[in-house]
Amino acid sequence: MTPARPSAGPPVTPPEALPVAHPTLAVFDFGKTNAKLLVFGAGGSILAERRTHAAWPVADGLRVLDDAALLHWMLAVLREAVATFDVSGIMITTHGCTFALLGEDDLAVPVIDYEERVPPDIEAAFARIRPPFSETATPAMERGFAFGKHIVWQEMRDPTLAARTRHILTYPQFWVWRLCGALVSEISSLGCHTHLWSPYRDDFSSLVDQRGWRDKMPPFREAGAVVGTMTLDVSGRGTVTLDVHNGVHDSNASLSHYRRVVPGGMTMVSTGTWVIVMNPDCPLDALAPERDMLANVSVRHEPVPTARFMGGREFDLIRGEGPADVTDERIVSLVARGLFALPSFADGGPYPGQTGKFVDEAGRPLVPAPDDRAALAALYIAAMTDLTLELLRSTDAIVFDGGLAKVGAIPRLVAALRPAQAVLVGRNPEGTACGAAGLAYAALGLDPFRNERAARVAPFDPPGWRDYVARWRHLADQRGKSRIEPATLAHNAPDKDHHHAYNARPADVSWIGTPVQPEDPAAYGAARPW
Repeated sequence: MTPARPSAGPPVTPPEALPVAHPTLAVFDFGKTNAKLLVFGAGGSILAERRTHAAWPVADGLRVLDDAALLHWMLAVLREAVATFDVSGIMITTHGCTFALLGEDDLAVPVIDYEERVPPDIEAAFARIRPPFSETATPAMERGFAFGKHIVWQEMRDPTLAARTRHILTYPQFWVWRLCGALVSEISSLGCHTHLWSPYRDDFSSLVDQRGWRDKMPPFREAGAVVGTMTLDVSGRGTVTLDVHNGVHDSNASLSHYRRVVPGGMTMVSTGTWVIVMNPDCPLDALAPERDMLANVSVRHEPVPTARFMGGREFDLIRGEGPADVTDERIVSLVARGLFALPSFADGGPYPGQTGKFVDEAGRPLVPAPDDRAALAALYIAAMTDLTLELLRSTDAIVFDGGLAKVGAIPRLVAALRPAQAVLVGRNPEGTACGAAGLAYAALGLDPFRNERAARVAPFDPPGWRDYVARWRHLADQRGKSRIEPATLAHNAPDKDHHHAYNARPADVSWIGTPVQPEDPAAYGAARPW
């Protein structure tokens, strides 16, 4: 499929000359599973949103993106957004780990799911050519979590692929190309633990030159820059031309946003399928690759020390099919009884080689009651987050963003463990989309979030909470790198390999045509302005 009605148009106008009269922006925010459109007004408010799921059907033995279905959904909701809100521009932010290989005028091979396991012989072959951590600040990773390995695998599966590939695009830039035909790169996506970038040299890695990929990398443009236009036929409006802004890596979009919102230094906890913890002030020599620590690269080309674990996935797996509510009373009870969820319930994170398990205070296996599981998941995320904050030497404010920030107990439990640090939440949990919108608006000379502030949460400190976390760490550390059979999950609970691996086409969610009110930080527990 060729891009959606691209229009080359005249050269991009410098930002200072672009029109700035109250533009409305459509921001696509694509996670691994969930896809969202959020419509922003020029004042920074979210006017409306729409959601769907990305589909990853199996083709040629691999899970791959149904990009045609997702594009169909994008164009449909764009038409509605233009008709309803007079949208004039499009911005894109996506998860990392994903790439697209383009041929002459279309994909040379489908976009592969980053969770596809690589055969052992390919793993061994890649280990011999993988750039060292000292070059890329990216450790060896499972599956396609560092997508350089997946590119090599694709080339080895199809000996003709390397010759047919004309361009290598990161995921946000793939969607930019799909919409307007522009071929561009962007640093936060390319520098997102890919093994393709050296943050120390601010240049491509030795792997790129060794594999002959440098000439296949499009020129860099800043995140948010207008890189092209697309035309769209809209009922009642005729043909409408929309600016397309260069996309950005999702966690770096959040980081960009909260650096503007929070005065002084801060550590960001961005939550989705992954919990990504980023502390720009952590020294690079503190990074421990064996604990899944790495350096991302900011939109400013800065190395950003990062620790991560697949917290959103693990929260769902631990919760299983039990009730979704996380109550303070249930957490108090679990802490008092000494029931633990120990890492790891998904790949990645600071405890590699371990398989998730439920235990009592003595470390004996147990099967938790369904009513306990959501609260156990919250305790697990809070304890893991506290550990990653320690690994990153966090001492300043801590900002929670994303889906798990709405589980109010989690930031409040972390606040109790770190009384010397302010623990904050944004005015709404869409910091990624706000950050992406802010970058696009900056290219138009606008700053809609200049007066925004985060809110501080009050600590939630159940009796024995600090002792509970100390015991949790001891039990997790004691297990070392032994492989332990996973605890029994609820009936039909998804496993590591198949969680949310949707094979159907995206299912639409009804259009929300009324303004979306910002989340009230007070809902997370006695918040006050920061």
